[in-house]
Amino acid sequence: MVGTSALSVEPVGTRIPAGSATVAAGVGARWDDHLVRRSSEVPLIARQAEVTAFRGALEHAAEGEPGVLLLGGDAGVGKTRLVTHLADVARDAGARVVVAHCVDLGDVGIPYLPFTEALTQLRGVPAVAEVVAERPALARLLDPAGGDGGSDGNEHGERLQLLDGVAGSLAAAGHAGSPLVLVVEDVHWADESTRDVLRFVVARLRSEHLLLVVTYRSDDVHRRHPLRPVLAELHRQRPVEHVELSPFTPDELREFTTATRGEPLDEQEFDAVRSRSDGNAFFAEELLDAGQPSAGLPWSLTDVLHTRLQRLDPGVQQLVRLAAVAGRQVDEALLRATAPRLPGLDAPGAADAALREAVTQQVLGVEGQHVAFRHALVAEALVLDLLPGERTTMHRAYLEALTADPALGSSAKRAHHALQGHDLPAALVASRDAALAAAELLAPAEELRHLEQVLSLWESVSDAEDLLGTDRVAVALDTAAAASSAGQATRAEQLARRAVDGLGDDPERQARLRHVLVRYLLNVEATNDALQQTALALDVLLPGATGPDGPGGAEIDEAAATADLAWTLAARARALLSVDRDDEAGTHAQLAVDVARRAGAAGAEADAQTTLAILEVAEPDAAAGRLEAARDRAADAGDLPTELRSWYNLSATHFYAGRLDAAGATLDEGLARARATGMVWSTYGVEMVDLTQILPYLRGDLTEREVPPGTPAWVLPYLDAGRLYAAVARDGADASARAEALRPHWDSDGQVALIAGGTLVDAMTWAGRYEDAVALAEEVAAHLGAAWSEFFLGRIWITALALAALAESAETRPVAEGRAADLLQRGDTLLAVAHETAERGRPRGGRLGPEGRAWLRRADAEHARLRAALTDDPADPALWEATVREFDFGYRYEVARSRFRWAQALRATGDVPAAEVEAAEALGEAVSMGAAPLTAAIHAWGRRARVPLPGTRRTTSVLTEREEEVLILVAQGLSNRQIGERLYISTKTVSVHVSNLLAKLGVSGRAEAVAVAHRRGLIGV
Repeated sequence: MVGTSALSVEPVGTRIPAGSATVAAGVGARWDDHLVRRSSEVPLIARQAEVTAFRGALEHAAEGEPGVLLLGGDAGVGKTRLVTHLADVARDAGARVVVAHCVDLGDVGIPYLPFTEALTQLRGVPAVAEVVAERPALARLLDPAGGDGGSDGNEHGERLQLLDGVAGSLAAAGHAGSPLVLVVEDVHWADESTRDVLRFVVARLRSEHLLLVVTYRSDDVHRRHPLRPVLAELHRQRPVEHVELSPFTPDELREFTTATRGEPLDEQEFDAVRSRSDGNAFFAEELLDAGQPSAGLPWSLTDVLHTRLQRLDPGVQQLVRLAAVAGRQVDEALLRATAPRLPGLDAPGAADAALREAVTQQVLGVEGQHVAFRHALVAEALVLDLLPGERTTMHRAYLEALTADPALGSSAKRAHHALQGHDLPAALVASRDAALAAAELLAPAEELRHLEQVLSLWESVSDAEDLLGTDRVAVALDTAAAASSAGQATRAEQLARRAVDGLGDDPERQARLRHVLVRYLLNVEATNDALQQTALALDVLLPGATGPDGPGGAEIDEAAATADLAWTLAARARALLSVDRDDEAGTHAQLAVDVARRAGAAGAEADAQTTLAILEVAEPDAAAGRLEAARDRAADAGDLPTELRSWYNLSATHFYAGRLDAAGATLDEGLARARATGMVWSTYGVEMVDLTQILPYLRGDLTEREVPPGTPAWVLPYLDAGRLYAAVARDGADASARAEALRPHWDSDGQVALIAGGTLVDAMTWAGRYEDAVALAEEVAAHLGAAWSEFFLGRIWITALALAALAESAETRPVAEGRAADLLQRGDTLLAVAHETAERGRPRGGRLGPEGRAWLRRADAEHARLRAALTDDPADPALWEATVREFDFGYRYEVARSRFRWAQALRATGDVPAAEVEAAEALGEAVSMGAAPLTAAIHAWGRRARVPLPGTRRTTSVLTEREEEVLILVAQGLSNRQIGERLYISTKTVSVHVSNLLAKLGVSGRAEAVAVAHRRGLIGV
């Protein structure tokens, strides 16, 4: 369910004191028969552990250590009662307390409402007022009717300012010794924007004097509930503590019922309360409040509440039911304006008197500007007791009040009551207005929800087009745009497709709008479909454009040079680019630029210029200059998707040119723009987030990167794959398992298959699973060859890793007689594939970039290492030297790994001093980066090859160091010849060492020697 929240600076449970003069004599007499104290008057029962935890967190917050307390529990278990007590504790300690309640409004939501109302109350705090004054977006949110009600034309840029302003305001409201305690109740009803703000605030906690207490119904948070991933994310944050409230135990319930009744219940009545309430405090209290003996009572909560309602005057009953229709809370002014529209409350003063009596009888309470039920279950039970016609009538009364005075509530509330009141035309208009309001507040998820509501109502409202001043196709395309902004690429494509397909009776308009669908198709990598759609469009807009002569053969007069044509040409250029038809892409893009300039279509021009820049990637300076111009052009045109595409490609141009510092700076700016506009999870926002995770790894930072706050579930596999590069190099214990867990996502995302598959090949090689590594590399290549193309450029990387696994296997394991030729042939085949891919993979611009060249050189060097392990010819060190030079554009980890291999090749040729220099450099880098597998490999080789390195262990056993090294290789199953090759000594010398170690250990055979040495702890095998 989607809801909104309303806040008060007063604690939950604040009530207007009951006045005995207002209680009717008859009601009072029955009430006194079973006098029950309200829970607000009863000392807190149990929950001492939770109170202790809260006090500790409050003390930390007062000292500048912010905290978050997540308080879960089933409905009615006592969360509200507990936070009421905690609020009192906080006030007694000198804290400032703000209490929030989320309210269920069905399918509508009001973005940011809880924080809007909280900050409205806190604006009296000078420090908060300063924060608000410094942030126009925040000030406009708090006073949307103030000033001219507009913005400076850069509405998308305000979202980050708004979020930062909320966090800053909350931080400013507390200070040392007097923190701010913000209680947000029932977040299972919170709308998406409220959840976003909550995530943002928690992620930003550092040293604020702030304590958040967040409650939710555990039984409402089902597997697909939108709060579930938010809770999972919050649990990972350092300052968050989670508490799950349980129902009362029998002893606790007895204490509670005794305190509530004022005397112990008899066993029969207590057993009935216990069995019916199941330890739920609210149920138990309501059963006691019913004022009847348990015998014969139908103990459903609805019946109990109905019994209580019968005690009230008919007018009060009517008003309470009306309040329940609005939810747990309702604005007092709205309730007062609505009540006189119902029979029984339409007499002068009747509504005010009924409201006063409802508060006096404690059926309703006062919370700031709202009147509210003590618990949402009360309102739910009352609504369930209404007949359908009664509910409809009451919703229509709210709608009439809101229509007569829009200041009483938002368009989202108006839409809610119109829908529930079955006034579909009013619901249509109000939903559209709510979507516009959400867009103004940069809340694309809410905008999408409201627009989808408009579409769902369209067929039921005969004059929908007249009411909204637009047609269904336009609304559908607006909905697709909102879905794309919210990161729902597949949903955007579906909406746009239905809109375009529905224009079959208007082929000209259909052709003009196909480019909109194409942009969403490209976001979901449906390239062939995109090509087909642009071809169909050009057949109408520019006949002959897709013929043998291409678009250059078509004459374009002024009438045909429209923005739609420009966009269609630009979209086709992007689709052609995706399938490596670069010449055609360039032709279409250049024509798109020309048409766009004639038509004044700045966005289409920027998009086409971005495509042209990608085609110029071989000249990174020229490409970057064109991309910067395209980015600025798109920004001037207000075309945010095209602007973000330019930002991403600008950063990627620097990245793939080996300019890592420039790439990092550009990514920072581009992501700041995406975050500020609420587009961080759009297609190109996600691409930039992924690059920011990979870039530190290339620079040698192997630390685990945190998942960005608010990451949607569909993005996680893509980002998790990118995090595996560092995990494997760092020797994360779970790297292989994490990579394996991503296998189900191979079919849905080729990048996940490439990255997760390739890093798993590397992890398997480090683990000694050489055959598995080679088999997996072949599987990944075949999978992506079918999904993309046979010669996708990532295959060079995959092939180099496979060759490394083969070489490592040949160096460390015995090779059966006759098997060497097979391994060599396999290596030759892999190397041929790498070079053919480099030639036929058609890298953009005609030549490989720095990383592609580096991996191709490494494939050559690994192949030479394999051949050296299987023959008597050592590998040429120059191959590894060239590999080091190629990776030296900034790929620190691969430079270190290749330098180690260079050292090995130098040692094999007898150049020990040079080998020592390179190995020491590689070791220093590996240690500095925390690359455990590489560090261990270098140390082990240094001992075997007798190359002195810092930290290399010397043996203290009965065996000499060389004998120990020989024994370790014997344990691996190597023959004397293979051991000699590994240790750079002759086979005869190996035989002498084997004889000596057998004699020292007092054994007669190689297997027995290994077993004895292992028992004595001489070797770790």
